[in-house]
Amino acid sequence: MTLVLVLLGAAMAWWAWENARRRRHPVPAGHRPELEIPYQQEFELYHNAFSLCSMKARVCLAELGLAYASHPVDLIETGAYENIRRRFLSVNPGGTVPVLVHQGHPVYESHEQIRYASDHAPPGSPALVPETPAARAEMQRWVDRSSLTEDPLSHGEESAGNAVPGLTVPLFAAMIDRIPYWRILEGLLFHFDRRRPLMFLTLKGLGVERLGRLGPARKAIARSRKQLAVHLDALEARLREGGGPWILGSHFSLADVSWLVIFERLAQVDCLHVFVREGRRPECAAYWARLQGRPSYRAAILDHAHPIVVHGTQRLARAKAADPALRALLEGPPSQRSGSSVPADPAPPPAPP
Repeated sequence: MTLVLVLLGAAMAWWAWENARRRRHPVPAGHRPELEIPYQQEFELYHNAFSLCSMKARVCLAELGLAYASHPVDLIETGAYENIRRRFLSVNPGGTVPVLVHQGHPVYESHEQIRYASDHAPPGSPALVPETPAARAEMQRWVDRSSLTEDPLSHGEESAGNAVPGLTVPLFAAMIDRIPYWRILEGLLFHFDRRRPLMFLTLKGLGVERLGRLGPARKAIARSRKQLAVHLDALEARLREGGGPWILGSHFSLADVSWLVIFERLAQVDCLHVFVREGRRPECAAYWARLQGRPSYRAAILDHAHPIVVHGTQRLARAKAADPALRALLEGPPSQRSGSSVPADPAPPPAPP
């Protein structure tokens, strides 16, 4: 008994010591010139392969042709809680990715990063921000409508970025079987929002096949699907009225950078066909095809494909093909779908050349 108490006391002391060293606190969005981070290249990016906001930052840098030093950071979705460890918290005490670093000074939050990168790109880089105030305001409106805010599941009506996380829950449930329990435990010990590791533990225990047993997940998925449909209807109208090929007509802008990753996430969660295929929202479907044809899509998305995400997409598609009830839960009743069939084993993203 004495030995047990000694070991328990030692474990608690270690946790308190380690927790105190993982200093974390919210950080204001934007450029922080008063902060210094070691750097070797003018632009550096701390990012994650799966993170929606990281994808947006990478697409922007690729469109601008900006070379940057890449610092991949694992989230638990891609295998580990590197974002809550001391090394990364010294870069961003908020524990979130991406972080853009310019000449040693961090820029926090992706919507600020893409604007900052556009403003500081060298001469000759594409102009991703239009010149006229009216066009800039219209661009910002569509950037905002695609962005994530705090507590996105409660504000899906505000933006497509907030609506998407509810649809991502099934993908989490399909991916998490590749993540050991002991790695999720690190989040229970040190994550600043312990609801997330608890959610991942629940999803790992259930698996995607039994996701329907989780009432809050069912409600979140259905609510997010309806909210996202509203945002995509608005985008469909904008593309039709503006004449395309981009949100601001002929000018490819930060608005298109921001919406590219929304479509990519829908492809990853195997529900793109629910919204834009088989004649449903044809302008959005054509828009997505054009986005995939840009060099930035390969450089920022395909070249960063993560095996755990590919596995999750394939496993999710197989589970839906095997269980019509699960498919109805995740995609809605047949009357709400485009009618396309879901392949039992979809091909992974194309390999880089």
